[in-house]
Amino acid sequence: MDAIKLLKDQHAEVNALFEKYDGLSERAKKTKLQLFEKIADRLAAHDAIEERIFYPSVKTEDTEAELLESLEEHLSAKRVIADLLETSIQDETFDAKMTVLKELFSHHRREEERTLFPQVKKDLEADTLQELGSRMEAMFDTLMDKSPRREVPRQTDAAPPLR
Repeated sequence: MDAIKLLKDQHAEVNALFEKYDGLSERAKKTKLQLFEKIADRLAAHDAIEERIFYPSVKTEDTEAELLESLEEHLSAKRVIADLLETSIQDETFDAKMTVLKELFSHHRREEERTLFPQVKKDLEADTLQELGSRMEAMFDTLMDKSPRREVPRQTDAAPPLR
């Protein structure tokens, strides 16, 4: 699969999960917690494949500033996820924290899809994007087998370097 298509598909999936979360009543605590866990796992694995494979592979003079900003956005989202992992679903701030996470995600998604991805499409050949996509998809699947959200609290000190 093309790397950009893979990332856009993952963005759409996470967005749909946020919409589902937002549509639940205040009393649907168990379902909300399950949706948070799905969102957190998908975001953790998504960020990992971007940070370890995609971003280093697409780094150019034209993309470097945006990639550094993206890494900082990942760090902000990880900090909210780590906070949510320590917050009871019964806590009155849980939904507010989910709203902040959704806003961070939406901003990040919009910037990648409007700015970064079109630049990458210009810079890389289709076969390179296919090869990247295959590697990213395999890594994502492996990470999803391990509840990747559990690793997030250990990733909140600083943004990873842009290799």
